[in-house]
Amino acid sequence: MLNIIIAGPPGSGKGTQAKLMVEAFGFIHLSTGDMLRREIELGSPLGKEVESILARGDLVSDQIVISLISNNVNAHPRARGFLFDGFPRTLAQAQALDAFLEKTGHPLRMMILLDVDDSVCETRLLRRATLENRPDDTDALRVRHRLATYHSQTVPIIEHYKKQGKFVSVDSSKNPEYTFNQVSEWLKPIL
Repeated sequence: MLNIIIAGPPGSGKGTQAKLMVEAFGFIHLSTGDMLRREIELGSPLGKEVESILARGDLVSDQIVISLISNNVNAHPRARGFLFDGFPRTLAQAQALDAFLEKTGHPLRMMILLDVDDSVCETRLLRRATLENRPDDTDALRVRHRLATYHSQTVPIIEHYKKQGKFVSVDSSKNPEYTFNQVSEWLKPIL
């Protein structure tokens, strides 16, 4: 089983690249954002709690996210591998993911960072808000808050995976095909 993290700031193209990677390599895509939005759509108690957290532009607690991830991984014991999108977002989540994957006998193989400037992300997010009716992307101030939160809480996991020799960075400022070609070059040796 091959476990990969796809990371990057909001608007870096994680969802787009994840779709391409699922099609090309057969991973199961685990997007915490999709899982949380599904809970909101269901109107579950968790969904209502998550909705208010996301409306502020804050991150959902580690406990909620780790529980969602472990339940989804355990539900697919024969998977070729998992593509973690939007998780981990904090060092504590990275450590919890590492411990969980070690217990499964299939540790994380690689963290792929989609590297792109905040200004490009902001433009993409505001455009996405209109195209996909995403309420978390509609306001420039909220988008900037999400980007600032990403930098303060998520960037430290880069060092965590660099120390393990599992970190790679690709340029995500151009079109999706360009980025996917870079991602594929990093994945081919471990597939």
